[in-house]
Amino acid sequence: MTMPETRYARSGDVVIAYQVLGEGPFDVVFIPGSISHVEVYWGAAGVAALLRGVAAHARVLVFDKRGTGMSDRVAQVPTLEERSDDIRAVMDAAGSERAALFGASEGVPMSVVFAASHPERVSALALYGGMARTMWAPDYLFGYTEREWRRGSGESIEDFVTPGALEAAVRSGFPSAEEEEVRAWARVFRYGGSPGTFEALDRMNAEIDVRHVLGVIRTPTLVLHQHADPWVRVEHGRYLAQHIPGAAYVELDGKEHIPTAAFAPQLLAHMIPFLQDAAGREAPEPDKVLATVLFSDIVGSTAVAAELGDIRWRELLAEHHVRVRRQLTRFRGVEIDTAGDGFFARFDGPARGIRCALAVREAVRELGLEVRIGLHAGECEVLDGKVAGIAVSIGARVSALAAAGEVLVSQTVRDLVAGSGIAFEDRGTYELKGVPEEWRLYSVASA
Repeated sequence: MTMPETRYARSGDVVIAYQVLGEGPFDVVFIPGSISHVEVYWGAAGVAALLRGVAAHARVLVFDKRGTGMSDRVAQVPTLEERSDDIRAVMDAAGSERAALFGASEGVPMSVVFAASHPERVSALALYGGMARTMWAPDYLFGYTEREWRRGSGESIEDFVTPGALEAAVRSGFPSAEEEEVRAWARVFRYGGSPGTFEALDRMNAEIDVRHVLGVIRTPTLVLHQHADPWVRVEHGRYLAQHIPGAAYVELDGKEHIPTAAFAPQLLAHMIPFLQDAAGREAPEPDKVLATVLFSDIVGSTAVAAELGDIRWRELLAEHHVRVRRQLTRFRGVEIDTAGDGFFARFDGPARGIRCALAVREAVRELGLEVRIGLHAGECEVLDGKVAGIAVSIGARVSALAAAGEVLVSQTVRDLVAGSGIAFEDRGTYELKGVPEEWRLYSVASA
């Protein structure tokens, strides 16, 4: 099989490079790790064997994430939300309505978010060598400590700029690889991104935490992890399988992170039957999705209405509604309900929801009005195109706690916008009426 032709898909104002190989009866989208290059990949025997093995049974879509490989470079580090948009853009460009996602390494969080947000487009999840979170936490003891991460990140940058060091670093990811495969993967990293790109992506990946998303997934899921993976501890894989409902877990007897050509058949032996079985199932109507909900209302509306009188207040309220709806359209928000002076809307990404909230705040200030806005991201029940459930209740409670002119968000929202450039101020923990546990809330400081 020769190298496929490289094609391009538009994702907003960014162009994404992708390839299509195979002609099987179902589609599989390969979500790569932090750095890739769709053309240089084919010199790396392991990934080439893996992709060709899947393409023997399916149509495979391979792409470079924005900012890497042959895709457009971007000014800022891309967020999970933006990268999820790239999956959709590639599927649309290739005419794929529904596909399995094969996420590897740092491609796992991205696959998880897309599957939870767009379950109607995902037939299955195959997750290899990945993690829900990178850093240590009191309830996530196998992540990197801050000191370990800083040391490792610094060494990674030196590996790029020190002659011969990158090959040595790559070799640590698959100790059994032959020298030619090590050199091939070093080329993937060199062509796929600059040292600065790698550093920025490494910093963004350190902030990712998709643990809150795992419970939302209803897609058939297979988690694969090598027992002695030298780059991502096996506990990360076990955690994914334990927290994704119904997930199957296979712990492979190996000590590699990057799969070699010799190891590829072992991965394929588990993946192919799983993907074929999932593809044969009828697509269910999604009843639950990951969504970001936004609630807004005008501060002191009763007093303003009394001061202006009924006619002037109705005119002002109508203009407020026009401006809010204009921003919802701009940021792909969906209006769910409007009651009095308040709006309830949903978004398929939290960063878009936050930026919409800030734009709404500024737009209505021009009218002499202040709003309070709250956002939360979580599992929502889909009922006749609308959303309901505990996540909606949490969003409403968060909004009620916001001060005049404040955009207040839950920790889940904050965790999902890593790399967005949005800054937050910690507002502490709160008990939300009718909602179990305490919730840490953050005020949006800037975007």
